[in-house]
Amino acid sequence: MAVYVRLRRALSLFAITGIGLSNFGSSSSICSWSVSDFVDLPNSGGVKALELRIGDGETPLNGDKVIIHYYGRLAAKQGWRFDSTYDHKDENGEPVPFEFVLGSGKVISGIESAVRSMKVGGIRRVVIPPSEGYQNTSQEPIPPNFFDRHRLFTTIFNPTRLANGEGSTLGIIIFDIELLSLRRH
Repeated sequence: MAVYVRLRRALSLFAITGIGLSNFGSSSSICSWSVSDFVDLPNSGGVKALELRIGDGETPLNGDKVIIHYYGRLAAKQGWRFDSTYDHKDENGEPVPFEFVLGSGKVISGIESAVRSMKVGGIRRVVIPPSEGYQNTSQEPIPPNFFDRHRLFTTIFNPTRLANGEGSTLGIIIFDIELLSLRRH
């Protein structure tokens, strides 16, 4: 029950404030969202989603290479943004999207669950519980910056806070995900 209450608080923070939509949406629609707009994604282990824009393209299947942009935030640090594909630039200064094979198990399962039911062109905000988030330090997406990576993992895997019973909330993460394209396997 305590995890549910903390998850609702995280949902409230992000639904009401609309944190991180500078590249995804207009500020005029930010205030119209509420916690009740989030839905449980089926067979996701508790991942909650808010549709920011419904895509009109194909829905990916296991084995497809998917290309996304994302903002990743940590609920335990008042919405601290630990990574964003918009911060990863190529040699021309353009943002580099994140690519992965759906169903490969290389990314955290909460992202796979979120992307699996999206359509190309869609944007979704997801709140990922610890059980569907980072289980170890090799799961992607991993912030390329050492400081951000270190801060993320020392928060999620903090032994003192875990021993104090805070483990159920430390790993709650929030991602804004835009499904840019997919390539069939």
